[in-house]
Amino acid sequence: MGSKHLFQRLATGNRDLWDKDGVRQTVRNNLDKVTKCRTPLLGAESFASDTEIKTVFHTCKSRFCPSCGHRATLLWQRKQWCALPDVRYSEICFTMPDVLWPLLRHDRQLLHDIAALGASVIRRWVQANYGLLPLILVIPHTFGRRLNFHPHLHILVSAGGLNTRENRWVHFRHFDKYALAYWWRFAVTKYLAEVLGAKAENGESLNRTLQQQSKRRWNIHIRRFSSKSHFLRYAGRYLRRPPIAENRFISVTDRDVVFWANDLKLKAWVKVSVSVEEFLELLTQHVLDRYVHGIRYFGLLSPAAKHRFSTTVFALLGQAQRPRPRRLSWSQSIKSHFGYDPLMDSSGRRMRWVGRSSGLSAVA
Repeated sequence: MGSKHLFQRLATGNRDLWDKDGVRQTVRNNLDKVTKCRTPLLGAESFASDTEIKTVFHTCKSRFCPSCGHRATLLWQRKQWCALPDVRYSEICFTMPDVLWPLLRHDRQLLHDIAALGASVIRRWVQANYGLLPLILVIPHTFGRRLNFHPHLHILVSAGGLNTRENRWVHFRHFDKYALAYWWRFAVTKYLAEVLGAKAENGESLNRTLQQQSKRRWNIHIRRFSSKSHFLRYAGRYLRRPPIAENRFISVTDRDVVFWANDLKLKAWVKVSVSVEEFLELLTQHVLDRYVHGIRYFGLLSPAAKHRFSTTVFALLGQAQRPRPRRLSWSQSIKSHFGYDPLMDSSGRRMRWVGRSSGLSAVA
């Protein structure tokens, strides 16, 4: 059974658990789309050859839909391949103590701000130590290995940057892990104190917690990429996909869900069994709010800087700037990424578009 079918079955069979008052509207909207994906409810396109007729149901385009998200990730990678220069990249993963996680879960606006905060820490550190403006891409993540709410940032940054004063590109390889962890810890605790301190019911308790966390060690992780292709393949693992992969499921029944989780303390994979209701609660807390971007761009990748410096960067690196790729049609995308042409019938004849149905939900 594919992950698309599995998520659809869970959402469809348990609508009473998520389509109700008290559940975030964005959760209800996304799961409703998943229940209708590739069904007559969303309508369809009809194609025909001289001997066959094929009906292709519309997809839901939800960011929480496994199959729709996979195709969107492939299209994003294709676009970024043309937009990014061929330089070395690194990933910096910013984490925070678990006592701070509930703050971000209860106030989801903080998640949006934390992404910009992490990018600012790296941009300021690179500027202070190298005098350069790097390319920065931030992918905020909220889930841990057991589907718990574990906010952290995957920040992909170029191992080099533009010296805007001298108009030259400078390569570097070293990121100071301990300095970045210090700057990150200071930025987060100061920000939370300013934003939440004034409106917290127990401000003194919050301040004590933040002071304690500002004195402990925060973990960050740094890894290097050998090429742009390596960078894009890695980034694709974190884009527009549900928090759990299909191969981690052991069993799914009407009462419970059993799946594998990687326990870092035991250094082994362990079985986790939860009720269907608990599983959906774990899963849906990671649905992004409407208008919240799953990818954020900063530094030389910010819209303003990209407009000003993109041509300059490619020229300084001696690389040809690739034009923005033409958007692929549905059939071209399937053929390019999955290796088959959906508009060929079983006899190898080309099928043509013959009509469209509006969908049952539009009629109801």
